[in-house]
Amino acid sequence: MTTTAPAPATIQTLDTPDGPFTVLEDADGRVLASGWTDSVDRILGRLADRHRPERVLDGIVSAADAVDAFYAGEVDHAMQVPVRQFGTELFTEGWRQLRAIPPGAALTYTELAAAMGRPDAVRAAASVCARNAPALFVPCHRVLRSDGSLGGFAWGLDVKRSLLEREAVGTTALV
Repeated sequence: MTTTAPAPATIQTLDTPDGPFTVLEDADGRVLASGWTDSVDRILGRLADRHRPERVLDGIVSAADAVDAFYAGEVDHAMQVPVRQFGTELFTEGWRQLRAIPPGAALTYTELAAAMGRPDAVRAAASVCARNAPALFVPCHRVLRSDGSLGGFAWGLDVKRSLLEREAVGTTALV
């Protein structure tokens, strides 16, 4: 019996106004992880060990055009990029709800919990955002604290603020 090694994942770092943005895609062109860094280790670290690709090669990712479009003001393209996430049913629903938040809008963690069908699960909603590996393509940056402040963001509050401003969310009152 012959076994075939799994196809390698592809990684590419793009220049953006918010700094280097690295995208990791599986062999089917689905974003596994992404973020504002040029560190391959930091991107791979967004995935649990059992979900990390065995081989990663530098190359051109299909999501690059959507990143360029986002920074050119066409933010909807990023929501069309296929992603692959690993989590429970609750997390999967949370990530689905994040993709449903329109550009220029924001939810609080409490509103995200309600949208997930679990209004009592505010901490779980925060965990959904914290464990979101394909940043930008699953817009966890569109979730704010109930007082309107930014809350946390794996890639830094300056990047979160910039993304929200690009999407025309009224961020003047954000801390």
